[in-house]
Amino acid sequence: MKIENKVIVVTGAGSGIGRAVALEMLTRGAKGIAAVDMNPDALAETVSLAGDNAAKVSTHVVNLTDRAAVAKLPAQVGKRHGQVDGYANVAGIIQHFVTISELSYEEFEKVMNVNFWGTVAMYKEFIPVLLSRPEAQILNVSSMGAYAPVPGQTAYGATKAAVRLFTEGVRSELAGTKVGATVVFPGATATNIATNSGAMDAAASADMEAQSSKIKMATPQHAAAQIVNAFEKNKFNAPIGSDATTMYRLIRLAPEWAANLIQKQMASLLK
Repeated sequence: MKIENKVIVVTGAGSGIGRAVALEMLTRGAKGIAAVDMNPDALAETVSLAGDNAAKVSTHVVNLTDRAAVAKLPAQVGKRHGQVDGYANVAGIIQHFVTISELSYEEFEKVMNVNFWGTVAMYKEFIPVLLSRPEAQILNVSSMGAYAPVPGQTAYGATKAAVRLFTEGVRSELAGTKVGATVVFPGATATNIATNSGAMDAAASADMEAQSSKIKMATPQHAAAQIVNAFEKNKFNAPIGSDATTMYRLIRLAPEWAANLIQKQMASLLK
């Protein structure tokens, strides 16, 4: 489904990949973007970055773990824009860089609630509206961590693996309808997800950046262009970035070898 003249909901639109996706969709001729995020100031900044397209953007301060608030979104977006043609669910958080034995149940549940149950809520609330459209598209952002285990991000990876299978499952359920479903797997991308997630403070984030300086990071804009391409083409799934693409192939050919490679490269983040 082409973005042109469509109204798309983008979660996590206050920063990072979500913001870049919203802006990319505007450049491709979206009729309207409903930008969803928990941070009203960040949403206001996204609107300002939209420039001449700012009037096409509505902002919605919503926590995706609040099912009652998510349930109101379809009507709110429809009232503001006159239609809803799809969504790109980008919002997500990571965990503290610790082993599962050190991770609290509370934090594990928080990551699961945002990443997985937020994905479920978006689908259940929007799918009745989308099924009534001439064509519609949904896209969920998973992660390279869904298929490539990263030390210290096991809980995060598990939630993103759940997002992957959920999306591929509903795509099968939607067969025969005019609603498509795509899941994408971004690799290392230069965003502030660690700080926004509360997984580390600024000092720890700087330390992690120093330790991972050998890892080539994609820009949010580069990732967004690939994500929107996958959205428009209704791809089954798509790794985003050279690292995610390479690991996607390696993990299929030699899963244990690939997992050991990642462990050696990323183990320092646990120290």
